[in-house]
Amino acid sequence: MGVEMTVSQFAGLSLDKPRIMGIVNVTPDSFSDGGEAYRVDDAVARGRAMMAAGADILDIGGESTRPGADPVSVDAECARVLPVIAPLVEAGALISIDTRRAAVMRAAIDAGARIVNDVTALTGDDDSLGAVAAAGEGVSVVLMHMQGEPRTMQQNPTYDDAPVDIRDYLSARIAACEAAGIDRARIAVDPGIGFGKTIDHNLEILARLDEFHALGCPIVLGASRKSFIGTLSGETEAGRRAPGSVAAALAARAAGVQMFRVHDVAETAQALAVWDAIAATAR
Repeated sequence: MGVEMTVSQFAGLSLDKPRIMGIVNVTPDSFSDGGEAYRVDDAVARGRAMMAAGADILDIGGESTRPGADPVSVDAECARVLPVIAPLVEAGALISIDTRRAAVMRAAIDAGARIVNDVTALTGDDDSLGAVAAAGEGVSVVLMHMQGEPRTMQQNPTYDDAPVDIRDYLSARIAACEAAGIDRARIAVDPGIGFGKTIDHNLEILARLDEFHALGCPIVLGASRKSFIGTLSGETEAGRRAPGSVAAALAARAAGVQMFRVHDVAETAQALAVWDAIAATAR
């Protein structure tokens, strides 16, 4: 039942069970929860609650990359995320910094972040590859695929074959990382659901996630609450898309995906625990 998962660890976490990355958006304008954790105290409280609910990683972001979002300055982004990272590191959290800027990466790493999660796969800033490489073996990276950039990415995205095109892109980015001194053991990949994709592209990717194992890196799925779930289900309110998000996570787990970036930590953790138990018995 499902696909065998051959990559054994990422960022010090064993991948013998699914790992959950809880989303903490320290932003006023993220697509689902913008403003809910914009104050430092609220963001820290959210992170602590996600840890208690089963999050293995907290993904802290200070810039919305929703479709149509405008960029923020490096200073503004740092001012949002750095005060949140320190207390959560002190609480024992494994922190991922969700950013596309090298200066923010460096500052977050100095504050204790141990994963860089970049929607541009370290292409959005000329210094990003060097920043992650210089951080050494203690810092890992998630390379995500995005066609275009947030302000324009949903304006007629096109592919010859979406899963193949995205896999080829990620393969090239892995090679670029290795050439820069970032070992493959430090790399995970994310096909970028919703980032420059139509609903049909998203469904093709989700149906063929097993093909991404050929890259030899752990796979991260970030489908939580996204618009394709609303389109398929008729649910217009992003915060009410937990059931569809869990459905996508379970389909991905059947394809061998190891990590799940989600808003609804408790619901996802419960569903994955039951799915894995059934899958283990079926073997």
